[in-house]
Amino acid sequence: MGSTKIKLDILGLSYSQTQTGAYALVLGEVDGKRRLPIIIGNFEAQAIAIELEQMKPSRPLTHDLFKLFAEAYNAKVSEVLIYKLEEGIFFAHLICERDGSQFEIDARTSDAIALAVRFNCPIYTYESILSSAGIVLEEDDDDSLKQTSEKGSSSIEVKSSDEGTLSNMSVKELNAELEKALNKENYERATEIRDEIKRRK
Repeated sequence: MGSTKIKLDILGLSYSQTQTGAYALVLGEVDGKRRLPIIIGNFEAQAIAIELEQMKPSRPLTHDLFKLFAEAYNAKVSEVLIYKLEEGIFFAHLICERDGSQFEIDARTSDAIALAVRFNCPIYTYESILSSAGIVLEEDDDDSLKQTSEKGSSSIEVKSSDEGTLSNMSVKELNAELEKALNKENYERATEIRDEIKRRK
């Protein structure tokens, strides 16, 4: 049945091969092999990666602010549902709860997922969407995407001209740089440094 709901996990983020400055967010069906790649912007990719990597921004980002605002009014996002695919664009609903009642808010899929990781709520789509837009990755590709996702962190790939510079730094220097990048709210740089620290472990 096309209306059957399928639960999805976030498998990873990587640079989009097709669109410059964009990222591919890969969702995978739980207990299945199909993957749902969604092209998202740099800002939303960073918002998702920061939360998955458990980085603490010096001030709340937009999605953090939404969560704080919702909590202040005793509301929470209990589920994200990717309910429609039209002309290559995915549409999502935030299923919210407040005082025992449930309501839906329309959202861009990238924003909805950035909020799903903050509220720690499940992500679903319909079988009809997964069967039309889902792909089955080769096992090698799948392993590279899942390399760190099981630990709750993203496998975001960042290629930078600073790579050589970072590799020459000590772990102590890298941690100091990470602190500096977070204070300046340069989250792309922070992600690069975090990846370099991970490689050392």
